[in-house]
Amino acid sequence: MSVAFHQRLLHSPLIHERAHVPKGRVCCLAATTTEPRPNPTELAIELRPLTAPAPLTSPARPVLDDPSLKSTWGHRAWLACGCTTVLVALAKSVVASCESHVWAEPILAGAVGYVLADLGSGVYHWGIDNYGDASTPVFGAQIEAFQGHHKWPWTITRRQAANNLHSLARAVAFAMGPIDVICSDPTMLGFAAVCSGCIMFSQQFHSWAHSTKSKLPPPVVALQYLGVLVSRSQHAAHHRAPYNNNYCIVSGVWNEFLDDRKVFEALEMVLFFKFGLRPRSWSEPSSEWTEDDEEDWHQVEA
Repeated sequence: MSVAFHQRLLHSPLIHERAHVPKGRVCCLAATTTEPRPNPTELAIELRPLTAPAPLTSPARPVLDDPSLKSTWGHRAWLACGCTTVLVALAKSVVASCESHVWAEPILAGAVGYVLADLGSGVYHWGIDNYGDASTPVFGAQIEAFQGHHKWPWTITRRQAANNLHSLARAVAFAMGPIDVICSDPTMLGFAAVCSGCIMFSQQFHSWAHSTKSKLPPPVVALQYLGVLVSRSQHAAHHRAPYNNNYCIVSGVWNEFLDDRKVFEALEMVLFFKFGLRPRSWSEPSSEWTEDDEEDWHQVEA
């Protein structure tokens, strides 16, 4: 009976149907291909150079009665030229406004110039704090000076006014001279005069932000309190780790906006991925960025 069952099973149409499965329905779990695989030695790898931040050099320790902090007649001459070009533009704006009886536009333009000067001071300050070194063309001396400023920030309060302002005054004189000659529009002159004047004196505002209230004139203290000029309490955050915020030094009105929205961090990422430039703020603060106390310096000098 068992043999008869097996014979019927072998001749069953089910078995024959399974034996003739259409070729299109056969599935293979392992597949091979005749196409050549790429040779690993032929893969092209693009290597982009990475520019590391310039190392901070050790600036010379300041000394009492340092002659480099004093003004020369050349410094005073450039400051006088810068102030003259600003005052000429301001005077021409006032005269033209009187003749045309138009006051709102020049005043508004001056306010815009004041606000943009603070933004410009922040962008410039961020740039020289994070990129370049003493050998950088044009800006090398200022980069080196700002590196020393982070080590001994209080020395800016000992720097005489013309010494502190002459570099910006020279730039303002060259920029404003042609404007004074060519332009006669009161609105444009008002904007240029206020903006350039605030930029030129931004280093003085910076110096006041490092001074104690007892050493400042009462009007300056009042302007700092009102937020017209950057205050010591606001700028002090820039001199604390991680040293990557509060860059604006005219009024500081842009600092909160730029820092909360991480504008400078976004710019650093763009420069890094586009050009391979790594900012100094990405590195761990070294001893060159650690502030030396003024009292300790006096003890060393004594």
